[in-house]
Amino acid sequence: MPLHTMLGANGTIATELIPILQLNGQQIRLVSRKVKSVTGASFIQADILNRDAAFEAVKGSDFVYLLVGLEYSLKIWKASWPVIMRNTIDACKAAGARLIFFDNVYMYGRVEGRMTESTPFHPCSKKGKLRAELDEMLLSEMKTGKLNAIIAKAADFYGPRAFKTSGPGIMVFDRMKNGKTAQCFVDKNQPHSFTYTPDAAKALYILATHEKAYGQTWHLPTATPALTGIGFVTLAAKYMKAGNNVQVLPKWLIKAIGLFIPLMKEMGEMLYQNEFPYEFDSSKFEKAFQFKPTSYEEGIQVTAEWFLAQQMV
Repeated sequence: MPLHTMLGANGTIATELIPILQLNGQQIRLVSRKVKSVTGASFIQADILNRDAAFEAVKGSDFVYLLVGLEYSLKIWKASWPVIMRNTIDACKAAGARLIFFDNVYMYGRVEGRMTESTPFHPCSKKGKLRAELDEMLLSEMKTGKLNAIIAKAADFYGPRAFKTSGPGIMVFDRMKNGKTAQCFVDKNQPHSFTYTPDAAKALYILATHEKAYGQTWHLPTATPALTGIGFVTLAAKYMKAGNNVQVLPKWLIKAIGLFIPLMKEMGEMLYQNEFPYEFDSSKFEKAFQFKPTSYEEGIQVTAEWFLAQQMV
């Protein structure tokens, strides 16, 4: 039975992917720095920054999902991501494993029109430049033919269980649950795509298990058309049984808050994603695998029900 190994097993996407692998009767290995116990899955406690640990974690794997999430800090990203990528690539090559990298869209920079797999890399942020370098590293290895790999990109995401690393989870659903006004960055009237996390996990498994998917970049299924900020909040309010008012955080305020809150400072260079249209195109995946993304109406309803059911979020 093939062994599916998840690097970064405590993250949101891994949490969604685990039951899909279980449903399909797959052998699962979870790898993270903190112990995660899942019935029927093996676990290795490891830091992929350590080369020997990375090789041991990947050894014997058939499929490796790189799902690692790091603290949202450019300093940490610059120090850690290139090492993680190199260690993972080399470990997969040594094990003869296939690599599926869960990626974002920072490397595209500001895009006029919809982002597709053929959109050129024109990063307009330091984080985007780093992500472009990571992709180029992996693409270079893929071109040699010595590594079977896939780059799977998602837009910003939302969904049930996505509450610590999801903008809507933090700024919309959690705030509404606690009787607070929802928030959005810069402009509530700009369209902004969001990938539904259960769809992303389903798509990762589909890609991993289809030979024709390798050697390519894929955009994970994402509903269209994109909602505006106020459109998303209005739908969320409907199912959260809350008011649909939204507090818009302007750039100057985010910059000021960033003087005291490191996370907000880190957000500063990425605000172009909220100031201008951010529209993600997953039609390549949808056509190739006959997959219809979950609508925003359905996805937001399920997410709201999950948040409302939680005792503490």
